[in-house]
Amino acid sequence: MRSRLMTSVTMVAVLAAAPGPMPISTAQARSVTGQGFCRNADPLPRLDPEVHPQQQQLDGAIKAEGGSKRDRSDSMASEPPSLLLLHHHLLLHLHLHLSPPMAPPSPDYDGGVDEAAIAVTGSRSARPMLESASPVTVIGSDMTSGLPASAPPVTGSTTDSRVPPPRPYPRPQPLPQSGILTAGEHDDLLNPELYAAYVNRSGDLGQEVRNLPRVDTTRVLTVKVADRSGQPIPFADVTVTCSDGNSITMATQADGNVVFFPGLDRLSERITVSARKAGQTIADARPVLVANAAGGQLVGLTANQAATKVTKLDLMLVVDTTGSMGDEISYLQSELRSIIASITAKHRQLDIRIGFVFYRDLGDEYVTRTVVFDRDVGRVQGALARQNANGGGDYPEAMDQAMIRAVGQDWRPDAVKSLLLVADAPPHDQLFGRTWQAAEAARAKRIHITPVAASGVADKAEYAMRAMAAATQSRYLFLTDDSGVGNPHAAPAVDCYLVTKLDALVRRVIDTQISGRRIEPEDQEIIRSVGRYDAGKCILPADFQWQN
Repeated sequence: MRSRLMTSVTMVAVLAAAPGPMPISTAQARSVTGQGFCRNADPLPRLDPEVHPQQQQLDGAIKAEGGSKRDRSDSMASEPPSLLLLHHHLLLHLHLHLSPPMAPPSPDYDGGVDEAAIAVTGSRSARPMLESASPVTVIGSDMTSGLPASAPPVTGSTTDSRVPPPRPYPRPQPLPQSGILTAGEHDDLLNPELYAAYVNRSGDLGQEVRNLPRVDTTRVLTVKVADRSGQPIPFADVTVTCSDGNSITMATQADGNVVFFPGLDRLSERITVSARKAGQTIADARPVLVANAAGGQLVGLTANQAATKVTKLDLMLVVDTTGSMGDEISYLQSELRSIIASITAKHRQLDIRIGFVFYRDLGDEYVTRTVVFDRDVGRVQGALARQNANGGGDYPEAMDQAMIRAVGQDWRPDAVKSLLLVADAPPHDQLFGRTWQAAEAARAKRIHITPVAASGVADKAEYAMRAMAAATQSRYLFLTDDSGVGNPHAAPAVDCYLVTKLDALVRRVIDTQISGRRIEPEDQEIIRSVGRYDAGKCILPADFQWQN
């Protein structure tokens, strides 16, 4: 049905295109039996608490040097429980009383990360205590527990042949200079026609991934909340109520906009839209007729209070630290450190907190390692500097657990919420659904997810990252070969983009999220351009059709 102009509500069709093919599962916003209209996201999946580094070492949850997992389990199974307990207490005594000096801090480190602020989850932490009491040699000197990497042998002890001699801590190596890596970006919400075509072309992935997410951009409903002078109202709670009484509430970003997808959100044809802030109504409910034709719809609400400025930023960096990232991890560390320093220097008026979730995969030294939000930039810089790339093995990684950990952190309700996902691999096929649950929970919490695709990204990883970015009103970033660093980078399935330095690009994206206005690179920042690019939009051919 054709959209109509509603009283006191501005509805503008921002895309003019021929009707497109209706996606398989989201063609019509019809009520699903037992579920109804206005679908709300499922709650964030629950994970077991992360294991503290010290506890993990004592429990044997950190990977041991030498021998396979089978070898170690066989040797542990052959020892009587009494001897295992003796080894456990002896190793604890050696760790506490014969510890070598701590490794020197990184150059930019000004006091170390509070041990209580870092937690590690090990994929083997659920083993019985007797199994975990076997002597191990802990590797990975970047751990923050303060325990030694190994204990020296004790003359006459039964453990002489089991505990190797101590090895010196490796000194921190200087990181490469920042400003080397290059990247492009694409905003799928500015190019909904192209993203819809991309999703349709990617249908074959659904044969491999059972719970493949589908963000249908053939129809997009944007609600913009502004004050009487036209200034955007950030963080206003916009409630959409469907014809069956169900409702969805999501908050505006710094630009005053919140985006609904009639297919994904299962909107009814007739809805009402209202806005509240700090528990008070700022825009009364207005009726809206959701357009059924392909294209975009803009609904404007005028608030009865003045706009306020953004004063806080919560920035969470989720970083894949598996071995496949080894070709770029040190460069990425330099870039991220530069980005953090630049953002905190430029926005001194903002209350900024920064956190990390580093992740690998099941069976690795750790699955996730969390550094909670912290205002101490030197402390979080030190945590970043101590990371290294290791583990992995197969292509997919534990992205699902990392995203659940990150989204579940203590995000402030009155802050710009930005999550930077740096990865080169997708989640495991059977865990796509759980990863998407975390992304939808992030959307419900108003968290921007901004992926940074490193070398090695292929079809599944790009699809997952772009879906998360589109759903959370963010952009898809990807490294390019222009820097000459790392393994070859697959060309993204996007029609147009500009290549600039990665650190400058990430700063522009976060500045955009803070200011509420898109920031384009200066001419001298552009290394090269691909396609017909115009301020984030790709200029479409005159004969472009949705079905193509």
